[in-house]
Amino acid sequence: MFQERQIENAHGGATISLWMADSLRQAPPAKPDDWRTRLRDWADAVELVPDLGQRIGSLTWFRGLATCFGLCATALYLSPGLQPVPGAPAPQLSQAQYDEVRSQMITPLALGADSGHRMGPTDAVQSLRQTPERPQIQLSAQIGSSDTLGRALSRAGVGGGDVATILSLVRGDITGGVKPGTRLDITLGRRSSRDRPRPLDRLAFRARLDLDIAVERVDGALAVRRIPIRVDNTPLRIQGVVGDSIYASARAAGAPPRAIQAFLRVIAAQVDLGSIGAGDRYDIITEYRRAETGDVEVGELLYAGFRRARGKSIDMLKWSREGRTEWFEASGVGERRGVLSQPVAGRMSSGFGMRRHPILGYKRMHAGLDFAARYGSPIYAATDGVVAFAGRHGGHGNFVRLNHGGGLATGYAHMSRIAASPGQRVRRGQVIGYVGSTGLSTGPHLHYELYRNGRTINPLSVKFTTTAQLAGRDLSAFRARLAELKRLRAGPREAVAAPETLALAPTR
Repeated sequence: MFQERQIENAHGGATISLWMADSLRQAPPAKPDDWRTRLRDWADAVELVPDLGQRIGSLTWFRGLATCFGLCATALYLSPGLQPVPGAPAPQLSQAQYDEVRSQMITPLALGADSGHRMGPTDAVQSLRQTPERPQIQLSAQIGSSDTLGRALSRAGVGGGDVATILSLVRGDITGGVKPGTRLDITLGRRSSRDRPRPLDRLAFRARLDLDIAVERVDGALAVRRIPIRVDNTPLRIQGVVGDSIYASARAAGAPPRAIQAFLRVIAAQVDLGSIGAGDRYDIITEYRRAETGDVEVGELLYAGFRRARGKSIDMLKWSREGRTEWFEASGVGERRGVLSQPVAGRMSSGFGMRRHPILGYKRMHAGLDFAARYGSPIYAATDGVVAFAGRHGGHGNFVRLNHGGGLATGYAHMSRIAASPGQRVRRGQVIGYVGSTGLSTGPHLHYELYRNGRTINPLSVKFTTTAQLAGRDLSAFRARLAELKRLRAGPREAVAAPETLALAPTR
């Protein structure tokens, strides 16, 4: 009868299967082999290089760890090592060469050496316990864009107390702020201690075209001195002949870019700019202030005149009436107002008439125009009017209604935000709200409606205009001003030749 037993080797983890039988117990012992066989049997029984990832902490694991350390130590002991590579040494500098090199370094200056070609220290050099204070510091600052006088002075190192005193002294002279780019000449004095800012000794700057300001410290207190500058306020008149381009021709004649742009906007309402050709004449009069120092300021456009080589002439004068400034023709007729314009910058996505509602799902009257526009785009008043309603209005969402007189009104729906209030008077092109998607809306857009006597009509079918008409004293004053401007001298000469030949018309 046989019996099977499995015994785990404690050293190697191998499994040994022994078949034991009575006949094997009675077998004679095996004959011992030679020393090679015994050594091989010992190596099989004793694992010198076991897997250190298994049976951690056992006797076999510690034996493998000792073998690993022994091999590493043997490798380090038998390693040949790293020897430095010999190289040629740097040449030794002589004393004269060393001084020559040292004289071109910043080190002698840091050590307080004497000046000269050879900047080596001498016996005359003495270390200072404290560096001396400069009696004054003169610097120049500049007013930046969206900057103020106070911030510019603080950045330059002027103390807070001096800044407050300066602002109180010149507050009446800089009511509109100091022009960006204005230069500030600042002189700071000796300070009483190193932990305090330097006091302001003097400040000079140009407050306006006609005024220089100097702030000086007198007997320990700051005092302001105003220096007036004579200014000639005679308007500038420029006349010329159009060449290849009216803009290029006017610029070559010396007209400021701002005046030319305003001139083109004014005459664009009267003539087609594309129809202007060589030989046409322009007449520009603009506000112009020239100081005795040579500085100039160009103001608003006052008069716009245009003469076609063949055709009508245009005379436009800016005039203020009833608190409103606008352009009037020489006859006293003002610019057209009230022409319905597109209320938002976008494309018309839906017209006036019957359609299937995108939310309700059935056909019904679409009583206006839809303009697709980006969320938050400004919405403009189509013409002058008074805000009759501004607020939430059912499916219109945020809604504004403007009354324009004569039974006409306009509505603006689905706004994200309203920028008008009931009773407010608005002008054509004024922002009254911003595009949104409030109410019954599938996305950001403007729903625009036009009403006549309370009923919606197609906005594309109506256009109306109103013009201002001067009369009485206003008309007399207007014509007197127009004649005064047209009497301005057009310069000592006027050259007319090739299309690009221009006439400069300075004024005295």
